[in-house]
Amino acid sequence: MKDEKQEFSLSKEGLEIIKKEMTRYETKLSCLIPCLWQIQKEKAWISKSAVSWLSKTTQIPESQIYEVLMFYTMFNKKPIGKFHIQICGNVSCALNGSRELIKDLCEHFNLKEGETSQCGNWTISKVECLGACDEAPAIQLNEDYIGKMNKESMLSILKSKTNKGAI
Repeated sequence: MKDEKQEFSLSKEGLEIIKKEMTRYETKLSCLIPCLWQIQKEKAWISKSAVSWLSKTTQIPESQIYEVLMFYTMFNKKPIGKFHIQICGNVSCALNGSRELIKDLCEHFNLKEGETSQCGNWTISKVECLGACDEAPAIQLNEDYIGKMNKESMLSILKSKTNKGAI
């Protein structure tokens, strides 16, 4: 991965946010989630070089950063597509068709779950829970939560959200 060989950096604004987060809490460890979130917001995923950089910046050991990073599924540990489709796989969604939705979308985009398309546009991921059981099956498209999905409604939403005539 090319990002691993380059020196990691954030924008000036991103660095200011990280520094501000470091002062908000009694202990520096408490700033890890917002700091990781800021990195992901700018870079779309958390690379090894980002963890090293954050460790140097916060003076928090890399091992402690990895404990947080690996625990939370909301953090991307590898590059993702421009459009990240996360499909809830918890019981309510599974019983309402999320397994079939994952299968249908993977077939549609010719991807396996967790893969990113060669064009870099699409990543399909199964996640444990999106907290939208009343909207099952639920998906998250980048930052947007959408419920009551099926293959047809999913493809229609992808077309409208991505401004693509044909996906």
